[in-house]
Amino acid sequence: MKSERILRMIPSATVEINKAVSRLKAEGKDIIGLNVGEPDFDTPNFIIEAGVKAMKNGETRYTEVDGIMPLREAIAKKLKNDNNVSYSPNEIIVSVGAKQALNNAILSVCNPGDEVILPKPCWVSYVEIIKLADAVPVLVDTDPNTFQLDMGAIEKAISPKTRAVMINTPNNPTGAVYDEKSLRHLGELAVKNNFYIISDEVYEKLVYDGEKHVCVASLSPQIWEHTITINGFSKAYAMTGWRVGYSASPADVAASIRSLQGHTTSNITTFVQWAALAALNEQSNFIGDMCKAFSERRTYVVKRLRAMNGVKCADAKGAFYLMPDVSSYFGKTTPAALKSQIPLISANICLKNLWSPLCQAYLLKRLITSEFRTPIPWKSCKKVWTE
Repeated sequence: MKSERILRMIPSATVEINKAVSRLKAEGKDIIGLNVGEPDFDTPNFIIEAGVKAMKNGETRYTEVDGIMPLREAIAKKLKNDNNVSYSPNEIIVSVGAKQALNNAILSVCNPGDEVILPKPCWVSYVEIIKLADAVPVLVDTDPNTFQLDMGAIEKAISPKTRAVMINTPNNPTGAVYDEKSLRHLGELAVKNNFYIISDEVYEKLVYDGEKHVCVASLSPQIWEHTITINGFSKAYAMTGWRVGYSASPADVAASIRSLQGHTTSNITTFVQWAALAALNEQSNFIGDMCKAFSERRTYVVKRLRAMNGVKCADAKGAFYLMPDVSSYFGKTTPAALKSQIPLISANICLKNLWSPLCQAYLLKRLITSEFRTPIPWKSCKKVWTE
């Protein structure tokens, strides 16, 4: 018998697609997996070597729940140097990926019935994380052309039950990078109405065209007090499988998160913490090289999509996603003569029904796979969408 909490939860669409992709690959099908948000780059060798060294040195036992002190000190230094925001090591909790950090944050500040405002389109897990805490997700639209925050919609959604606004910048799945003016406005609303901003910044290193990521907690001491910053190593260092993220928050919130994690996972894998420390401390061109490759792919994909009749596509300024608008083709069907020309095994795409109501009239396409290594069948896609 399942609990009501689990019965209310909708399984992750991306995870379900990943199961199907894995099954088809096991059957020998040639699949381009576009469903999981991870770089196609390998974790840098110096990080792997640091993890191996830590294991050989006996770093395989429990640590403090919130992570080893050298790692938390390095994260605090990173936040100060990169984001101009100050946290003490005791205000940082290292977690099993950014996903646990998000769950920790919601469970630590929300009571049943509290409302969490969530700009959409958004990552599918945000809604379920909020629901699992018995809180209520309140979805609001973003600008339909740029996917920037619609501050009027957010202000309208604020109620006496509002406990938090959860944002993600750079954004999954739109690629938008929220501008400082909107973030400052949001911060002022948080101070005025006494709610938290839970800011998922895991894609912060992946920005293009000179765009600047703004850490909302850096905008004022008062906004800092109302912000829980979430980040991790999965995207910037291609460490998705290592499962290491963190939260940075005011001391009282951090203490609550520490207590919660102490009764769930305790510390994250010990030798992984030493690998993460190496990622922060070593000088490397890895992030810059990866960003350059993503930027080139983004330019290529946008050009190909915009060349298709009836397809609109905004530029992504960050992350590795695009959301082309294919609404002009809703209600149309693929001619039977063309269906045989579309290789079922060539690519998989998260369509509207799997992200509804979050994505509405958009189709999600990821930029994570190099067209040189795994070419996308553009001619086939163009036939489906334009004939």
